[in-house]
Amino acid sequence: MNSNPKIIVIVGPTASGKSRVAIELAERFDGEIINADSMQVYRYMDIGTAKPSKEDRERIRHHLIDIRNPGEDFDAAQFRDEASKTVEDIVSRGYLPIVAGGTGLYLKALTQGLFEVPKVDKELRERLRKEVEDSGTPALYKKLAEVDPVAAEKIGPHNVHRIIRALEVFYLTGIPISRLQEGHAFSERLYDYLKIGLSVERETLYRKIDDRVDNMIKEGLVEEVSRIIEMGYRPESKAMLALGYSQICNCLEGKYSLEEAVSLIKRGTRHYAKRQMTWFRRDNEITWFDTKEEDYLERIFGKVRGFAGQVEHTGITEA
Repeated sequence: MNSNPKIIVIVGPTASGKSRVAIELAERFDGEIINADSMQVYRYMDIGTAKPSKEDRERIRHHLIDIRNPGEDFDAAQFRDEASKTVEDIVSRGYLPIVAGGTGLYLKALTQGLFEVPKVDKELRERLRKEVEDSGTPALYKKLAEVDPVAAEKIGPHNVHRIIRALEVFYLTGIPISRLQEGHAFSERLYDYLKIGLSVERETLYRKIDDRVDNMIKEGLVEEVSRIIEMGYRPESKAMLALGYSQICNCLEGKYSLEEAVSLIKRGTRHYAKRQMTWFRRDNEITWFDTKEEDYLERIFGKVRGFAGQVEHTGITEA
């Protein structure tokens, strides 16, 4: 691969319009899109992960969507490996890689590298998952807070997969994962990248989130979850613990009504969006664009134009 290939990175909270901006940029600058949403990598999970439509995926080539089954694990290290190969392929064909998604750790892994951590210990992971089933996520989170309060604060009490991974690292190495992260400091710069952030007024964003969840229900989220369960995937698997899917699983099990499930999905998604913004606001490499400004898209085009040096397609034909 050429040294320091150029890539565009589009970040922002869920429902902020990252997919639309990525598609517009791809059309204008001969780009292809690399998904950086940790749930869109899973097959069959289309509605609840807000995957790009079939039409959008035919319009612009997308990568790293539907590459794993719901029962399989996928983490930041695997994302980095897959995305790096994809960047190499896109660049070799003369196109501009546009990475779009809201999973901050995936984006950081791709642009700045990952610290070395022990490989997954399947027996230990299964034991920790069993603890979640028997005692609940809060009990496991309490254990993490005792051994690594810094990681616990960053991860939060609801991200069961990252709680398990942080405890794995501690039990296998005796070193808190937060200390390993600080030691690495994500100093390995792999690409020449431009990070673009989409900022949305909080009330507007929350309204968009509520509308998106309502549309997911109308489009058949309940039926989608039922099909996945019927295919043999357990509600306790990592993918099915995702926002939207876990609440609908509980609804199907009779733990609460659909109305309650929808309310919990909306609330959980708003909290998730807040955590995303907390993560991204710490990154001083991001250039932010306020989506309430009418010309924000044109200003993004201008920023990319100055960075990428690609041929721009404006839709204007010279006489």
